Amino acid sequence: MSAQLVYLSHGGGPLPILGDRSHKAIVSFMKKLPSVFRKPKAIVIFSAHWEERRPHVIVDEDPGLYYDYYGFPPESYDLSYRPKTDMNLAQQVIQLLDAIEKRDRGYDHGVFIPLMLSYPEADIPIVQVSQLASLSALDHWDLGAALRPLLDEEILFIGSGFSFHNIRAFGQNDGEINDAFQEYLIDACTHLEGQKEKLVGWEEAPGARYCHPREEHLLSLQVMAGLAQGEATVIFDDEIMGKRAVAFGWL
Repeated sequence: MSAQLVYLSHGGGPLPILGDRSHKAIVSFMKKLPSVFRKPKAIVIFSAHWEERRPHVIVDEDPGLYYDYYGFPPESYDLSYRPKTDMNLAQQVIQLLDAIEKRDRGYDHGVFIPLMLSYPEADIPIVQVSQLASLSALDHWDLGAALRPLLDEEILFIGSGFSFHNIRAFGQNDGEINDAFQEYLIDACTHLEGQKEKLVGWEEAPGARYCHPREEHLLSLQVMAGLAQGEATVIFDDEIMGKRAVAFGWL
């Protein structure tokens, strides 16, 4: 397999770029990502911050940025990151997913925040694909599985989400609940046996709906797992904004 895959927790809005102390660990991780993965020829990325009824793929060659966050300092709306879209790869993805071409939408912060830290030169062309508004874990597993013909290409697939995403719970003492859920994800992703059943049935995990009242930040994990269909490695296990979060790599 020439392709490489990662599911990562991208943190809160633009805070990783703004030097927020509670993001120190994830910023360090993102900056080291190029030493973990071989430099790809292209990146295909799914972000928690874009949902459509059918898969959509950005096809503007230079779509710019979509500042899809509110109430942050002015400098967070002046960030610049200008990677090009890989137009040929975008068409391949569209064909495999029977997807719809999307124009006039910039890359959201689930894309540009981690990539600014990991690949600041913006010299790797990217393709952003939407998640599905169904929020179905099985639909997202199948979305990843449909892209398996691309595994022989030198592509880095990124699922950009957050393995803990309960906005109201930040600042609360809930370590045992979150630990149980993170351990469930680790067990599911690092063992092939029963992996699909555990990830598709994630709501049965301890603390599942506490950690994810709405599952949009978890769904790109199902996409990556459905694409890889193999055992992952834990490549990040630390705190973000006081909450334990994990990242997985399929190398």
